[in-house]
Amino acid sequence: MAENREVTIYDIAKHLNISAATVSRGLKNSPSVNKNTRKKIAEAAVELGYQSNTFASSLRSKSTHTLGVLVPRLNSYFMSSVLAGMENAANRHGYNLIIAQSLEDAEKEKLNAATMFNKRVDGLLISLSYDTQNINHLEPFFKRKIPVVFFDRVHPHNASTSIVINNYGAAYNITKHLIDQGCRRIMHLGGNVLRNVYKERFDGYRQALKDHDLSFNEKMHFISTLSEKAGAEAAKHILNLTAAKRPDAVFSANDTAAVYCMIALKTAGLRIPEDVAFAGFNNDPISKVIEPNLTTVDYSGDTMGNTAVTNLINHLKGISNLYSTNSITLRADMIIRASSLKKG
Repeated sequence: MAENREVTIYDIAKHLNISAATVSRGLKNSPSVNKNTRKKIAEAAVELGYQSNTFASSLRSKSTHTLGVLVPRLNSYFMSSVLAGMENAANRHGYNLIIAQSLEDAEKEKLNAATMFNKRVDGLLISLSYDTQNINHLEPFFKRKIPVVFFDRVHPHNASTSIVINNYGAAYNITKHLIDQGCRRIMHLGGNVLRNVYKERFDGYRQALKDHDLSFNEKMHFISTLSEKAGAEAAKHILNLTAAKRPDAVFSANDTAAVYCMIALKTAGLRIPEDVAFAGFNNDPISKVIEPNLTTVDYSGDTMGNTAVTNLINHLKGISNLYSTNSITLRADMIIRASSLKKG
């Protein structure tokens, strides 16, 4: 055999003195082939250096058994949990994942989506970038009837399904908790309201204020990327206010901005929660490291990822119709810790 020539099923067949058809079925682990023969075929494939031609196979079956996953950032505890859930579900069903990140940039998201489409993924799972204005770049998927599942940061579309939590309700409850602690000047560290998660958390916060006869002040809505730097900048903004106008509580749309805002305020001599109570969102590990521990909202990234992939694969297998519901809402729970407890 030529040294650089690719090994085929015919080489394995010749090596074992069996038919190529038997080798083909054995490599697919077909029960029609004797268990011992399947074992010999697998061992010979390794010995001879056989590589399955998945591209040719996918052309024949019109399926690559590959799902595309687009996320805003990989360096996020929540997103890492989502991907772990997706991997578990995909592996269970014999699917592979191609994962890419937009780095919170709409143009990079468009390029990644085009790459996924050209790689002939069977379905796409996507959480939108911070500044994505529309989903026109997903039209090739919709036109080819390649299923699309949005998760966490979603965009409504009648040919897709979204996996979400009740961001509005969770934000309302956490704002109400701060009000119940006696807080009256509650600042919201929010994200770009283009994204459903940040708009809904802002809306829940505003409604809780309204229902408790507290007026909303635009100066108490600090919009940022919710990064570490943004948290520190929010603290600087708070410290530049006169003592009478400073917030007595901060509700942040994520834990990262909350924690770095807390650190900067503590460094400046403010006491938490006595001077400023704090609440975040996501239940990142950092929320349990900061002192005092951060009140937050917990929802399982693993469950979200598992649910998204399982529903997509069941649709691909014809077990269920992905579009029978346009939204699946998962559980979210408030975790009260010392950072918000002004009343003992």
